[in-house]
Amino acid sequence: MSLLGRHLAGGLDPVKLARNIGMDPPDPWQIRVLRDPAPRELLVIHRQGGKSVTASVAAVHAALFDPGALVLVVSPSQRQSSELFRTMLTLYRSLGRPVPSEAENALSVFLENGSRIVALPSDPVTVRGFSSVKLLIVDEAAFVDDDMMATVRPMLAVSHGRLLVMGTPFGRRGWFYEASKSREFRVTKVTAAQCPRITAEFLAAERVALGEWKYQQEYECVFGDVAGRLFAAADLEAMFEARGLSEAVPLHGDTSSEPRLHVVGREPAPRPAKRCATQDGGHRYLDGYCGICMAPQPVVAAGGAA
Repeated sequence: MSLLGRHLAGGLDPVKLARNIGMDPPDPWQIRVLRDPAPRELLVIHRQGGKSVTASVAAVHAALFDPGALVLVVSPSQRQSSELFRTMLTLYRSLGRPVPSEAENALSVFLENGSRIVALPSDPVTVRGFSSVKLLIVDEAAFVDDDMMATVRPMLAVSHGRLLVMGTPFGRRGWFYEASKSREFRVTKVTAAQCPRITAEFLAAERVALGEWKYQQEYECVFGDVAGRLFAAADLEAMFEARGLSEAVPLHGDTSSEPRLHVVGREPAPRPAKRCATQDGGHRYLDGYCGICMAPQPVVAAGGAA
């Protein structure tokens, strides 16, 4: 197939574009993300699972074949955003620059068709100002804070653009963990055992080297409890689980029909006083109470009668 033919095929099918750069064959999850994109996509993928190259194909495809598209890359740091953008730029150049660029630098590329790919730092103040975003990619999402997400999400409001979030778990905390349980996103979870490029021998060695908790997080995509936490996250979540409860109390000033504070337990019923077991069958009072069964000492009436 000619170079022009490959570009045309790539425009119709991003999976073919991926194969042009060596993703052959792509993993099943990569094919679905590229060929059947969801408006809100969340990828919970193990380390070295192919997240970056998948996002790069999606970004370059949007920039090449959707004139005027704005693609933004957000990561916890400028360095990480730059690394992912470098992968995108390498992909674009390896295709022979099918749409010429007007400007290229370490953080952005501007194409003659009006499309742009821009890498941003995770700074809620400095990233403001972008609008009509076609594709918003959030990398290492477990480390991007809530304030940053609150800043970039409105950039999709008018364009109805796509939000592609990807990362490896980092404890049961933050918006990434909450999003993994949300119906807003189509969630794809892939463990290292499902990756044909990683051997069982390597994973066995990593389990020993990292320890079980770290291994499960990095390679099995488990949202584990944060180290040093007093209560398990599952127990805390169960405290606010409404299923099976017969009583609910609305928060002060909340007039909505759905209660937001649920009563999940009551004070235990007082235990019956146990019989005081002493050698003579009597109580041993100290400071007004029996030192064994805690029964109160009877009040002695005037004249000595109890």
